Amino acid sequence: MENVLELELLAALLAMPDGESQEVLAEIAATVPWMQPALAELAETPLETWQAEHTRLFISGHPRTFCPPFESAWREGRMQGHALDKVGSLYARAGFTPLAALPADYLGSELEWLASLLATAAVDEALLAEAVEHLCGWVPKFASALQQESQMELYRALGQRLEALFA
Repeated sequence: MENVLELELLAALLAMPDGESQEVLAEIAATVPWMQPALAELAETPLETWQAEHTRLFISGHPRTFCPPFESAWREGRMQGHALDKVGSLYARAGFTPLAALPADYLGSELEWLASLLATAAVDEALLAEAVEHLCGWVPKFASALQQESQMELYRALGQRLEALFA
């Protein structure tokens, strides 16, 4: 499994970009080769365009949201399904508390959870294996859709990286 910083980066790329996002990504990209091609595109993309693409893919696209970053949507075809309880119990076993503002099955939270497991001094190998297996059960579908639906290289690269990690 990849390193903690990369998992945190992947989680952060799911957040709504703001005025500082491009600058932060430019600093990080020097150490993350798969992101470098996206930086040239981002340098010429207005923030509003980037935010619109984020919204279209992850929040409220028309005629549908193409890539909702929520496990329930991919496993059950609806939001706030049984996956919330499943992932919530996995979090509890690991002592992980996701951001309260988002459902527990938000991919960013699940990636942060995996990063927290890897960062633990005494890694529980069984729980880590269960976490990876859990993510492998739905993230590849999300990643494939992201690669197909995104109009921006950044999100296609994100999909490729997620697919490489969890396929």
